[in-house]
Amino acid sequence: MDEGQDSHDLRLAERLAELRISQGWSLEQLAQRTGVSRATLSRVERAETSPTASLLGKLSAAYGLTTSRLLMALEDNPPELIRAAQQPVWHDHETGFERRSVSPPAPGFRAELISGTLKAGATIAYDSPPVDGLEQHIWMLEGILEFTLDSRIYRLEAGDCLRFHLHGTSSFHVPGPADARYAIVISRP
Repeated sequence: MDEGQDSHDLRLAERLAELRISQGWSLEQLAQRTGVSRATLSRVERAETSPTASLLGKLSAAYGLTTSRLLMALEDNPPELIRAAQQPVWHDHETGFERRSVSPPAPGFRAELISGTLKAGATIAYDSPPVDGLEQHIWMLEGILEFTLDSRIYRLEAGDCLRFHLHGTSSFHVPGPADARYAIVISRP
């Protein structure tokens, strides 16, 4: 892992510990809320391991925050123009998922724009939405994505757009042979 990624993982670990402490929760209480072991949560908060996208989804749901808001503290004076080099990128090393916050969350804005790249053969599953009723629009840029919303499966190909309000389980699967690249607009209810 490179030095930049180590620094990013350390900042994320500190952020997650701060969130838990600000709620007044012990690791055991957070484990009960997320269904993730106390040992795993402790290792993530100490930056001994990087969280997966699914684990971040469980933490987001416990805190009632979108994943973007979980990953970063909100800036008081966010810039209007966000250059590519300023857009935070997070990697799930387990699935090869890359998540870029093209337009990160900011005070006064309800929507976020995210770019995702998921490797062929990878699957990411979420047990519940971070915020019930979250509005999402997935726009496929390249590849094929099988998106499951509760029990409905949608096959998205380049150019397709799926829009919905998220209330239950969801999953992203890339059947291949190519990786999938897509954009997601998320708007809080």
